[in-house]
Amino acid sequence: MIQYKIDVMQALKNKGYSSYYLRHNKILGEKTMTDIRNNNVVGSVKNISLLCKLLDMQPGDLLEYIPDDTQTD
Repeated sequence: MIQYKIDVMQALKNKGYSSYYLRHNKILGEKTMTDIRNNNVVGSVKNISLLCKLLDMQPGDLLEYIPDDTQTD
């Protein structure tokens, strides 16, 4: 399972990006922001790249892999 290492919405706020600003300027869509709030990792490379750009982070700073013991090959 891939999950966020940080509170992405809080990190965006700390960088000066409010939810209103992100929506109003069409930087992130409502579904993407809802997924982030619910700790559902956004699935597109485009959105992950955008988050990395906005937060001045690398993907490894933003995401981590947690092994799922119930998953089989």
